[in-house]
Amino acid sequence: MSREMLHGLIDMIPEADTKTIYNVLLKFIPSDVPDNDELKAIAYANESIKSEGTVSMDSIDW
Repeated sequence: MSREMLHGLIDMIPEADTKTIYNVLLKFIPSDVPDNDELKAIAYANESIKSEGTVSMDSIDW
C-alpha cells in the first residue's frame, strides 16, 4: 500500500472519527528521538565513564 492510498483513505474518514484515527497513527510514529542537548549529555556521560569509570552497585551503602 502506498502513502497516496493511505492519504485517500484518511480523506474518507468521517470527521467524528478523526481524533481516534489520529491517536492510532501516533502509536506507529517513534517518539524516542533524543534532542540535541540530550545527545550532548549522553556523549559527556560516555566520556566521563571512559575517563573516571563507574561505581558498582555493591559499593553503595543503600
